[in-house]
Amino acid sequence: MQLLEHFKELTLHPKNAEELKGLILQLAVQGKLTRQWRITNRPELNSKELLEVIKVGKIKVLRESNVKSEKPIKDFDLSEVKFDLPENWVWVRFASAAYICRGGSPRPINNFITDDPDGINWIKIGDTKGVLKYIEECGEKIIPEGLKMSRLVVPGDFILSNSMSFGKPYIMRTTGCIHDGWLLIREVKEAINKDFLYHLLSSPYVYGSFKDSAAGGVVQNLNIEKVRQTLIPLPPLEEQKAIVAIVNQLFAEVEQLEAMTKERIQLKADFVTSALNQLTQATEQDTASQWAFLQQHFGTFFTEKENIKKLREGILQLAVQGKLTRDWRAIRQAQGIPIEHASTLLAKIKAEKEELIKEKKIKKEKPLPEISQEEIPYELPDGWVWCRMGEITTLITDGKHGNCQDEHDSGYYFLSAKDVQKGKLLYDRARQINFKEFSEVHQRTNLEPGDLCIVNTGATVGKTAIALDNELTRKSTFQKSVAVVKILHQFLHIRYLENFIINQTPKLLKKSGGSAINNLLLGDMKRIITPLPPLDEQKAIVEKVNSLMALCDKLEQEIETHQTTQEEWMQSCLREVVEG
Repeated sequence: MQLLEHFKELTLHPKNAEELKGLILQLAVQGKLTRQWRITNRPELNSKELLEVIKVGKIKVLRESNVKSEKPIKDFDLSEVKFDLPENWVWVRFASAAYICRGGSPRPINNFITDDPDGINWIKIGDTKGVLKYIEECGEKIIPEGLKMSRLVVPGDFILSNSMSFGKPYIMRTTGCIHDGWLLIREVKEAINKDFLYHLLSSPYVYGSFKDSAAGGVVQNLNIEKVRQTLIPLPPLEEQKAIVAIVNQLFAEVEQLEAMTKERIQLKADFVTSALNQLTQATEQDTASQWAFLQQHFGTFFTEKENIKKLREGILQLAVQGKLTRDWRAIRQAQGIPIEHASTLLAKIKAEKEELIKEKKIKKEKPLPEISQEEIPYELPDGWVWCRMGEITTLITDGKHGNCQDEHDSGYYFLSAKDVQKGKLLYDRARQINFKEFSEVHQRTNLEPGDLCIVNTGATVGKTAIALDNELTRKSTFQKSVAVVKILHQFLHIRYLENFIINQTPKLLKKSGGSAINNLLLGDMKRIITPLPPLDEQKAIVEKVNSLMALCDKLEQEIETHQTTQEEWMQSCLREVVEG
């Protein structure tokens, strides 16, 4: 059996653990876990005798529940049966083997809630938070008068949620009342082992049957009559106990392997965090050796996407520290190739901005504060300088703080955060507005080829895209959720600035914290201190970052390939369970 052959490998990914448990339960309810047991053991009852025990036991359950009559149970034929059963197993309607009824709710419920410690437990869906199997306590109580309009449950009863997270079974270990969001199930104890029933109700087969019969759209609800008429497979009682023992053993192994997997993943994450911290904090002379050490462990420690994300972040941090281009600077120096100091570059940018202000092509902005020694986070390489981002940009603005009138097929686009994805501006779902309103907003953003667009609010804050040189760019403006950054391209590489902003986004978000919504504030962006390398080194940094990001892409692809293999194994196991 493939499931057991690949058992250990399949647990190497945490998300597989629950799927494995589901497969184990499916094998259990089909009798495939107890093939060997049946060879060496004979049940006390055959299938005909088992059905008689169920019939007599159901009468007893109804009598003990003070139920005089219930709706009839339908006959069934082989067309309803989903799989073959082993010898001495039987198919029965669920209601043939258990009393099933709906809870009840006294209304208005607030008139029945009490703080009296002697009140009756009021079992709500919220009481199952963190509960796997047994309900032992609840948060509220009702007065005794509420019992007349509700349903009493006692220790040993099953309750099944029939709305919201429907179909999840629980076993009561306390007495209380249930509302109409629950179903009460009292099984025939002479024919059904309680733990077996719990596993049966948790199995993909039964849950799938419930799901197929559930009514509703977004919120699905179980129809009690369809639950009653659901076909369930029942083995002899002794085999049920054997199934429970095997399932518990396999579950314990899955959980042990899952815990080991999570521990291994955490150890890898801790190693990656530590190694990247050492790398970004290393002296310029030690960076190469630290990077070489990290590279030796790529295949071992970068097998989770979260670690690849950390690696990308580390690469950008090394980039803006000048540590990726240490060799580049050394080679230029050895060859006697002059490198223009970044202070000269900064002076050129300031002079050009002043000229543009005189020509009224850009607006003069408020002076930015001088950089204090306390603000400087690390030492820069020779030839670099610190500056404020506002000093090296000609505009940092956002889109319209308000709405525009849509006009289908106008050809003028009103982009928002959702249209900035994977480094591109996307137009397939973009709004279009009339030319007059576009012209008004365009005066604010004036998007041009090479401008940097940044999502500055919401769930995708920090996503970036660089405007392309095409007609769409000239016909695009933005809502306030996107910021636009303009630079003097002859002095600054836009990809270098993009890498710096991506690197700094987490810090900028912390600085502008306090709101439930993530925001990148324009003022913070203008004031953030920025490491400025010489222009040629900016280009070298961008090339190095692109090369290393391609390596990260490759590592991620290897992870996806491995996950696909595991998913194929899982699907193969599932087919074997369903078809075999």
